[in-house]
Amino acid sequence: MRLVASLLVCVLLALPINCAGESGVNEETSIEGTDIRDISYPDEASAGDSFELTVVLSDEASENGTTVSWVTQVCINSGVCYPPETHSMALDEEGVAWGAIVPDDTVTYVNWRVEMNWEDGNTTSVPETGFGWKVWSDCWYDNEEWGGSDQECVDNRGSDSDRLPGFGVAASLMAVLTAGLMGRRD
Repeated sequence: MRLVASLLVCVLLALPINCAGESGVNEETSIEGTDIRDISYPDEASAGDSFELTVVLSDEASENGTTVSWVTQVCINSGVCYPPETHSMALDEEGVAWGAIVPDDTVTYVNWRVEMNWEDGNTTSVPETGFGWKVWSDCWYDNEEWGGSDQECVDNRGSDSDRLPGFGVAASLMAVLTAGLMGRRD
């Protein structure tokens, strides 16, 4: 029985799992039914360049002292996602809020959500949970694939051959098999 369980775990570890959506495809949430009338942002993030977001609030939200925050999470080509950071957005008398960040030199994509901080102390997040938007960079690496519109970057980085593909999978399989076989003996 232990051997079957060990083999099952090995097979599951060997299968590629991707729950994060399709690589290179930007994602956006609906703003229908929220106090956001419009939102604009670049089609792609570029390393070291300003990434700007503009949010247009409803009349109600802009007239009652609502402030706007932008919660961003930048993920880089090594597979690491930095912790979310909250940025206050400048708001004018027309209800237009704007903010900007400068992504890391190895940015894969930028996730974000918008938070409206009402005068009464309540906060509304769009979307309510998680991040509602994802914009990919012009040179990204995800699921062992390079992509983006910066063809020079993709060509230069995509030719890396100093990796040992599959070594991590083989080591994981051996560790699980060894643990399964070394189970408690009578």
